[in-house]
Amino acid sequence: MSKKINRKQELKKFKLGESQTTYENNYNPKLLEAFDNKNPKRIAWTTFVCTEFTSLCPKTGQPDFAKIFINYIADIKMIESKSLKMYLFSFRNHGDFHEDCIQKICTDIVELIQPKYIEVIGEFTPRGGIAIFPFASASNSEKKFQSLLDSRLMNYAPGKYSCDLNKVY
Repeated sequence: MSKKINRKQELKKFKLGESQTTYENNYNPKLLEAFDNKNPKRIAWTTFVCTEFTSLCPKTGQPDFAKIFINYIADIKMIESKSLKMYLFSFRNHGDFHEDCIQKICTDIVELIQPKYIEVIGEFTPRGGIAIFPFASASNSEKKFQSLLDSRLMNYAPGKYSCDLNKVY
């Protein structure tokens, strides 16, 4: 019974389940929340797919649209999904180049959860006839995750580490 009480107390601190959601209008990494990984000795991939990411071009102020793929192997902390949604929404009025948005997302998540490995991929809708697919990644210092980082980085190609969106819808 005490385990259930602790679980309820743990879940109370998250935005998940709140009846009123307030969305930030400006980029805010403090929106990200984490919870304890209950299986930190296991190696398991988690993938988040955001099909409706938007940010602003820093030069023109025009909106940019993308699909964002976040693939990671957790260590002791994991990302709470509603906080991730709110965090990604906070880019809506943020003016930054595609590559900087993707690197910023990767860096913010690394600072929050210190994963064993993470990669963030952006598949931006073409504007002016050019599609941009930036890739950012990071790993802890363990040799196997450093090797994974090197391998995935050296073998990266657009679409290779994302997914067919038929699997999402």
